Amino acid sequence: MLTGKQKRFLRSEAHHLTPIFQVGKGGVNDNLIKQIGEALEVRELIKVSVLQNCEQDKEEVAQLLSKGAKAELVQLIGSTIVLYKESVEQKKISLP
Repeated sequence: MLTGKQKRFLRSEAHHLTPIFQVGKGGVNDNLIKQIGEALEVRELIKVSVLQNCEQDKEEVAQLLSKGAKAELVQLIGSTIVLYKESVEQKKISLP
């Protein structure tokens, strides 16, 4: 579980990132969760964009992605989700 200070740090780190995944009409599926998990192992911190044509609620999408990828939900702002998961092999971000 992340502390408030750690979440604030991760939000500042994610500010300049662009979303690398989009959740659209298909919603959240196993393949998307698998790809997000792999991306988190490499990058540790990613943004996911929820498109307007997504049938699921963005809060529900955020919960499904964070549970499925075993990641921490850092932020849900507008239609953008920020996820963090500490990498096992390629640790890049050191939390305060």
